[in-house]
Amino acid sequence: MVFLSLSLSLYIYICVICVYMYLTCCQPTRTNHKTAKGKHRKSNQPTKKKIIKNYSSAVSDIMASLQASRLLLSSSCPSTRMRAAFSVPILSKLSVSVPKIPTMNQNLVKESRFELDELTAVLPLVQKPGRASDSVQRSRLYAVLEEVIDRIEMHRNIGEQRNNWNSLMLGSINTITLTGALMAGMASGGGGDSVMAMKMASTVLLASATSMVAMMNKIQPSQLVEEQRNATRLFTQLRFRIESVLMREETEVGEDEVKEAMERVLCIDRAYPLPLLGAMLEKFPKEFKPSIWWPQNNRKKAQTRSVNRSKIENGWSKELEMEMEEVMEVVKRRDSEEYKNLGDKALRLNRVLAMSGPVLTGVSAIASAFIGHGSCWAGVAATTLAALGSAVNALEHGGQVGMVFEMYRNSAGFFSELEDSIRSTIGESETGKRENGEVFETKIALKLGRSLSELRDLARKSGSSRVEGSAIDEFASKLF
Repeated sequence: MVFLSLSLSLYIYICVICVYMYLTCCQPTRTNHKTAKGKHRKSNQPTKKKIIKNYSSAVSDIMASLQASRLLLSSSCPSTRMRAAFSVPILSKLSVSVPKIPTMNQNLVKESRFELDELTAVLPLVQKPGRASDSVQRSRLYAVLEEVIDRIEMHRNIGEQRNNWNSLMLGSINTITLTGALMAGMASGGGGDSVMAMKMASTVLLASATSMVAMMNKIQPSQLVEEQRNATRLFTQLRFRIESVLMREETEVGEDEVKEAMERVLCIDRAYPLPLLGAMLEKFPKEFKPSIWWPQNNRKKAQTRSVNRSKIENGWSKELEMEMEEVMEVVKRRDSEEYKNLGDKALRLNRVLAMSGPVLTGVSAIASAFIGHGSCWAGVAATTLAALGSAVNALEHGGQVGMVFEMYRNSAGFFSELEDSIRSTIGESETGKRENGEVFETKIALKLGRSLSELRDLARKSGSSRVEGSAIDEFASKLF
């Protein structure tokens, strides 16, 4: 009981002293708000002498309470053993360290910075050991990344500009053509001096529309827009690919990776050029060919692969290789051939429409020149052919037949790239140099818009159809 009472009394006294010290040191004094800023800070902060005086009085109170508790303990316990066990020694000297109270907030900032500097001096930053060649190759890859980002912005801006060309030129040419047809009709049914003026105006308008249609059919603005869209998409993919390489800080950047990135940039530049004069793609080629925007050195890789591989190495097995071969055959026989046929049809349709538009408007311009020579058929021919020319022009450029042709060309290139990717991967004899088999299978399945089970079912159907000698009635891609 005595020990508990002593402990309780000490605890109460310590709590009282702590509250008293807190109130004495931290409670600001009331000052007039109109005083200066320096005086206000000085009145709110206790001086060092006041703090020492408060500490000394607190220590004397603690000493007095301890003496009283000792006397109470000695009077209540007759046993000398208990008195010796619970006696509290007299504290002869108690040193109290008074902390330095900062007078300005800048001192706190300086002290914190000083402590941070000391901490960094004691614990230096751990830097990963690297090679000079790795830093050089990484800097080169960063330079390639900057050019890729710049090309993305250029192709996006030029694509928007050429899209405006398509819409503005289509509206302007149709307006000019229909106006010329209307004036030709009015001239054929009128009389007097106004016939000659309307006839000349309709001839000039229809001749101008003919030249503008011929120029528009030559450059195919809708096809140019689709080219810039594809280039923007491919450069964006290349950007993500380079960034993923640069994020791998634990592995070094090799010279081969830098060369491959540069080759891909140049291949996309050749596949989708920016200028119109000189380097513009042929809009009406003799035969349909898919777009090629990837390096062709993948086809030069070794075509021999190790057979009789039963165990799984780097995610690859003999069954997975056979599955990829079957998928490649389906893509080649079904998807690539289908898009080549569609591309040929779009190319023929676009060629016919591109030739028909200028011919119709040109003949209508010639017919309008013979209005008023004793025959009404000249006015009828000029009006009818001009209306047909406007309809053909709207079908070609409003329906964006050139964009459809470019879309088929890009889709055929997508399947060609897929074939090359599978062929070059399974053609690598060392599985350690290949991409992981499970990762590669997942990429192929997603590119074709299938799940892994659907991709394996497709390979199984292809193998069974080849054994039976029949053609598979299913396309590899569910995306296009």
